[in-house]
Amino acid sequence: MAAGCAAGAGRDGGAVHGAPGAAGLRDPYFPKLGNGGYDVGHYGLTLSYEPSTRRLTGKAEITATATQDLSAFNLDFSGMTVRSATVDGAPAAVNRAGNELTLRPRRDIDKGARFVAVVTYEGVPKTITDTDGDEEGWVPTSDGALAVGEPTGSMAWFPGNHHPSDKATYDVTVTVPAGLKALSNGVRTAERKTADGRGVTSVWHSAEPMASYLAVLAIGRFDTSTTTALGGRVPVLNAVDPTAAAKSAGLLAKVPGILAEQERLFGPYPFSSAGVIVEREGDLGYALETQTRPILPVSSFNSPTLVHELAHQWFGNSVSPASWKDIWLNEGFATYGEWLYEERTAHLPAQKSFDHAFANDAVWDFPPAEPPTSEDLFSPPVYQRGAMVLHKLRQRVGDASFFEMLKGWPAKYRHGTASTRDFTDYAESMTDKDLSGLWDVWLYGDKKPAKP
Repeated sequence: MAAGCAAGAGRDGGAVHGAPGAAGLRDPYFPKLGNGGYDVGHYGLTLSYEPSTRRLTGKAEITATATQDLSAFNLDFSGMTVRSATVDGAPAAVNRAGNELTLRPRRDIDKGARFVAVVTYEGVPKTITDTDGDEEGWVPTSDGALAVGEPTGSMAWFPGNHHPSDKATYDVTVTVPAGLKALSNGVRTAERKTADGRGVTSVWHSAEPMASYLAVLAIGRFDTSTTTALGGRVPVLNAVDPTAAAKSAGLLAKVPGILAEQERLFGPYPFSSAGVIVEREGDLGYALETQTRPILPVSSFNSPTLVHELAHQWFGNSVSPASWKDIWLNEGFATYGEWLYEERTAHLPAQKSFDHAFANDAVWDFPPAEPPTSEDLFSPPVYQRGAMVLHKLRQRVGDASFFEMLKGWPAKYRHGTASTRDFTDYAESMTDKDLSGLWDVWLYGDKKPAKP
């Protein structure tokens, strides 16, 4: 802390020399999401939740590096009450305006300086309804709560830089009443009773960078089991709501085999842990590829969806979108991952899946690389036509080059972010074939081609 304070001290004994960081990164669909002027390296979250009152108490310790001389900076944060804020141990002035929390440190922070902001807060977290009608943020359940964040919901339970372009490592410490469990991303490093015996505290460590929308917290009654995958080098922790246990056991047992097949296709698994969270019917309306530990309602816990969410660990989680306009790189790859898995394990050619998608009129509503609005980010063109782009690329360059790309792409941008332009440039660098017509028709084209 002392080192951070010294590094962040302003010139001329605290004289103003910086400027406020931008309140938003001008994402095409969420212009106020994320913030300028700094890059987060680590989040340390200490949380306590009481389901009977739905109150959350939290402390977020955010370690970041200034990318400009800063006089103030913003954090994305929706709802709840901020009790205090410090920067490098000194009280910081706090201002709230909508989903923007502005901290003004006692001294300006020099460009390149590492600093630590600590925000304490409490209240009843918000459930956010997406533009497409789905619920995210903090979702109360019959026996606890779920915290899920795609695309903007993570700001409902901790302050931060909530744009996928700013990834960080995480340590999450959660205390809940005895009898409940709290599941999060990464490796559980400790689980202990509180001193009064009325609660249990779980500690989770995510060593690899993670976009905030991929952070998960599942609180409730869960049956947990452990195994290993990929030659024993990756621990697997699964958690299942007891009401879903009987329906889930057979498919959960296949997780190590699915990961092994995907590693053969996509290259080395990018994380140090794996697993799945299966929720009871009605608690969550969709599956989500939360990093290292996807969460699925039991109604969606089927082989294609599980394969899709695990494929996201390479495509979307390790290689995250530079902006939300690049979401097809997540969903198109994960959908094609389904097609490839069926091709390899069920002997259903990917061409058959392509033909089925081609016949679906909904996939032609807009180009996968250009969703018209935020409501369209999770629509069929992004998923199905996104996968069709990859199948046409495979046909154009041949299997040898395509499967080399399929491993090379997540290797090149491992634990980073990438844009559509990054991908097209990468693909073109890996072949001597002209791909411009492919992009024009399948990735950016407005009309359905006459022939598949």
